[in-house]
Amino acid sequence: MEAIILAGGFGTRLREVVPDFPKPMAPIGGRPFLEILLTSLSRKGFRHVVLSLGYMADKVVTHFGGHFAGIELVYEIELTPLGTGGALRQAVSRCNADHVFVFNGDTYLNLESQDVENHWQKHGAPIIVAREVPDTGRYGRLETDRGRVVGFSEKGVTGPGLINAGCYVLPIGILDSFPLGEPFSLEADFLAKVAAEQRFDMFVTNGQFIDIGVPEDYRRAQTELTGICL
Repeated sequence: MEAIILAGGFGTRLREVVPDFPKPMAPIGGRPFLEILLTSLSRKGFRHVVLSLGYMADKVVTHFGGHFAGIELVYEIELTPLGTGGALRQAVSRCNADHVFVFNGDTYLNLESQDVENHWQKHGAPIIVAREVPDTGRYGRLETDRGRVVGFSEKGVTGPGLINAGCYVLPIGILDSFPLGEPFSLEADFLAKVAAEQRFDMFVTNGQFIDIGVPEDYRRAQTELTGICL
């Protein structure tokens, strides 16, 4: 299994509490968040990870170097902001397999990775990982039909439901129609437009999920994630 971690954002919302680090390097119990994420992936069997970086990329490269926790690390650094889609389009060239797991560099997800991989091997269709939450208002809601994702609702729809956990399994060539170096959003410019037309399977994870991208959840992570993956 191979993974791309999208970790190039500016982390604007978190900068008030973590001004001196890129968001994935925000300290959690004295450790960079990205250490926790990579250690988790290592324990799940990932041995090749592409880190898609932008803002303060040098801090990540200097800290981790070429290997961490038994994982070979490859860096794809955007010189100008490319958005999640443009960054992913560029990073897939560093992958070796025919499909790749995609994670967000500000989200801890204890994914049942082998079950997801088994689903890919059986069906060969793109997978969007979903998570049940008590209130979808902050995230936006997935529209589903018989185990597949068919659309995305805007943020603000409250109440319990399934959200996009920011994790995917995608065939390497799925974004080939977008030119290299063109900024675009994976979610808004690609997934939301093609989900109703193209097959996207859904995997509902029960794993721990926490997005550290806003100050209140970053503070919550100090309690929930400290001690994980030591």
